[in-house]
Amino acid sequence: MTDTKTNIEGIYEQVVGRNPGEDEFHQTVREVLNSLEPVLDRHHEFVEHKVIERLCEPDRQIMFRVPWQDDEGEIHVNRGFRVEFSNALGPYKGGLRFHPSVYLGTVKFLGFEQIFKNSLLGLGIGGGKGGADFDPKGKSDSEVMRFCQSYMTELYRHIGENIDIPAGDTGVGPREIGYMFGQYKRITNRYETGTFTGKEVNWGGAPVRFEATGYGCAYFMREMLQTLDESFEGKTCVVSGSGNVAIYAIEKIQEFGGKVVACSDSGGVIHDEEGLDLETIKRIKQVERGRISEYAEAHDRAQFEEDGNIWTVPCDAALPCATQNELDEDDARKLIENGCIAIGEGANMPCTPEAVQAFLEAGVAFGPGKAANAGGVAVSALEMQQNAGRESWSFEYTDQQLKEIMQKIHADCRDAAEEYGTPGNYLNGANIAGFLMVARALIAQGLI
Repeated sequence: MTDTKTNIEGIYEQVVGRNPGEDEFHQTVREVLNSLEPVLDRHHEFVEHKVIERLCEPDRQIMFRVPWQDDEGEIHVNRGFRVEFSNALGPYKGGLRFHPSVYLGTVKFLGFEQIFKNSLLGLGIGGGKGGADFDPKGKSDSEVMRFCQSYMTELYRHIGENIDIPAGDTGVGPREIGYMFGQYKRITNRYETGTFTGKEVNWGGAPVRFEATGYGCAYFMREMLQTLDESFEGKTCVVSGSGNVAIYAIEKIQEFGGKVVACSDSGGVIHDEEGLDLETIKRIKQVERGRISEYAEAHDRAQFEEDGNIWTVPCDAALPCATQNELDEDDARKLIENGCIAIGEGANMPCTPEAVQAFLEAGVAFGPGKAANAGGVAVSALEMQQNAGRESWSFEYTDQQLKEIMQKIHADCRDAAEEYGTPGNYLNGANIAGFLMVARALIAQGLI
C-alpha cells in the first residue's frame, strides 16, 4: 500500500471514529477520498496542510430544539439542524430538508457533498446544509407556518446574505421559504432577499428554480452522451421519483427527443411503453398532490406495479431522481444487462458504492450527483446575483445561464478525469475538480 493510500485510509478511519453512526456521511467521504490518491501524489502541499482533514470537519454544527403547536393545540418538539461545512470559496450555501428521516448524519452527508458541488459551479459559494425531522405532509398551512417560524427563531442568528444562505430541499418549497423569510424579516428588521433562495418569483425568486435540478441533470447527460457520439434522440429512458427533479428531467428529455417510459413514487412504479404523458403527471403530483398510481386510471395503456422496481424496466438511459441509495448493485447489473449506456444522478447519492463500481467497470457513462444535479444550486447562485443587482431576469435568460453552467461543469469533470489518469470517469473528475478549488483556497487563506 502506497504512503498516499495509507494516509487516505487513516483519514477515513479518523472520520468514522469521530462521527459514529453517521453512515451516509461516511459513504460520501469515502467516495471523495477514493478519487484523491493521484491528486495527493502530485500535490504534497495538500497533505502537509492537512486539507482533507480540515474539509472533513465542519466549521460549525448547529443543533436545536423546535417546539411548535398544531391546530388542535397539542405541542410538538422537533429537532433542527444547520451544518456550515466550508466557506473557503464564499458564504455557506445549501438547502433545508424537512423529513422525518433527517438526523445529523443526513445533514452532514448533504453538506459535505455541497462543498464540492458548489465548488464546481465556480460562482463563489461555500457548502452547508440544514433541516429538521419534521414532516410537512398532511400538515395544514397554519401548522407549517408555526413550525417554520419556530425553526427560524433559532436559525436566524446564524444566517445572512454574506454569511449563510439557506434554500429549499425535500419538504421545503416556496411556501416554507416564505414563512421562514417572514420570520427572519420580523426578528431582524431587515429586508434581505439575498438571505434565502428558492423564493417566489414575484418577490425576488429566480425563474427556472423549480425546473433547475431536473433541467440541469438532462443538460449534463446530453453533454455526456455527446462524448459517446450519442444523444437523447430516440432513446428510451426511465426516471425514478415524480417530484420536481423527476418531472423537469422528463420534460427536458422529451424536448431533446427522448422517450421516458417509467417514473415512480413511494407507492410504486408507473410504466407506459408509449412514453409518459407529462401533463398527466404534473396534474397528479403538482396540482392534486396525488399518487403516481392514478396515472393508470387516466391512461389504460399504462401499468402500475405496487412497490415495483423501476430499474428492471429496459432503457438506454436512467436517471435516479428520488433519494439516496435507491439504486443498489443488483439494480445496476440489471440495467447493464438490459443495455443501459448512461446514468445521471438527479438525487443526492442515489446509487450505492457497489452500484457505481458496477457501472464504471461495465463502461457505462456515469454522471455523479455533485455534478449532474448541480442545476438547483446553480440557479440558487444566479438568484443571489439577481438579488444583489435588484434585477428581474427572464425564464429564457436564466435557463441559458443554467445550460452554460452545466456545460462548464461537464467539461471540467471530463478534463480533470483525463488529467489525473482516469479518462471518462466523471466520478473522479467531479471529486478532483471540486476538491482542487477548495483546497487551494484553504491554503491561500492560512490556517483557519
